Amino acid sequence: MSEIMNSVNQRTQLVGQNRLELLLFRLNGRQKFGINVFKVREVLQCPKLTSIPKLNSYIRGIAHIRGQTISVIDMSMATGGKPIHDLNSAFVVIAEYNSSVQGFLVGAVERIINTNWEAIMPPPKGSGRASYLTAVTEFEKELIEILDVEKILNEISPISTDVSADVSSISVENKREKIIFIADDSSVARNQVKKALSTLGLEIEMAKNGLEALNRLKALAEETGNITDKVGILVSDIEMPEMDGYTLTAEIKNNPALQDLHVVLHTSLSGVFNQAMVQKVGADDFIAKFHPDELVTSVQKWFDSK
Repeated sequence: MSEIMNSVNQRTQLVGQNRLELLLFRLNGRQKFGINVFKVREVLQCPKLTSIPKLNSYIRGIAHIRGQTISVIDMSMATGGKPIHDLNSAFVVIAEYNSSVQGFLVGAVERIINTNWEAIMPPPKGSGRASYLTAVTEFEKELIEILDVEKILNEISPISTDVSADVSSISVENKREKIIFIADDSSVARNQVKKALSTLGLEIEMAKNGLEALNRLKALAEETGNITDKVGILVSDIEMPEMDGYTLTAEIKNNPALQDLHVVLHTSLSGVFNQAMVQKVGADDFIAKFHPDELVTSVQKWFDSK
C-alpha cells in the first residue's frame, strides 16, 4: 500500500496528453472503479471517524487529517449500495474536486493503471448505478467503472448555480446570432454551466465528450466557412471519455477552420492544474469549477471584446 501512496503523490504532479492514470479501488464487491490520479492527494487507511448529527446519511463521519477536517463519504452508499462495514480494513481516498477536499471511503485500493482517453468510453445506457457513471474502460479483461463524482457531491451538497443580481443583468445583445458551446461528460456539470450561461440570452449547444464536440464543431465550420461565424465560445471540461479537453483544444487550434474559436477550459482539476499544459495546447482561458459569476463574467467579457 505504501507503493500506491508514493505513486499517487508523484503522479498527481503530472499532466498527460490524452492520457489518463486511474487509481483503481473496490467498494463492497469485486467490481473495480477508477478515479483520476490527478484528483488524488493521498490514500490512507481509514482513520478514526467522528460522527456528527444531521450530516448527510452518505457521510460516515469526519476525520482530522494533517490539520484539516475532512468529510468522509461512503462511496458504496452514495451509489446505491450497502454501507462499507469493516472500517478497520477500509481506505480513504483524499481527493480535490471543485476547489474543495473530500474523503472517499472505499473497501479496498488496488493499483494505478495508465491508459489513453481513447480507451475511455461513455457508459452504457441503463438504470440503477449506471446513472452514477461518466465512463467505463477495460483493463486486463476487466470492466472498470468511472464514477460521476460531481453528481455524487451535488446530491450530498448541491452547488448553487444562481448568478448574482449584478451579473445576471449582463447580456450580449449585439451577439445574439452566436452560440455558446459546452462540452462536459457529467450531466450535472453540463446543466450547471448551461443554467449559469443562459443568463446571457444566447443559444447554447452541448456535447458529452471531446470527440462529439470536435465533430459537431467541424460540421458547423463546414456550414459557415469559419467556426466563429456561428460559435462565439467553447467552454470545455478537461476530463472526458474518448477525447479529453486538452486534446480537443489542440485539435481545434491546429485546424484552420476552427483555430479562431475562443476556448475556455472549465474543470474541477483546480488543485493540480498545470498552467503550462493549457498554454501548450493553446487554450485561451482556464476557470475552476464551479463559480457561476466568474464563468458568466468571463464569457461576457470575451463577447464584448469582439
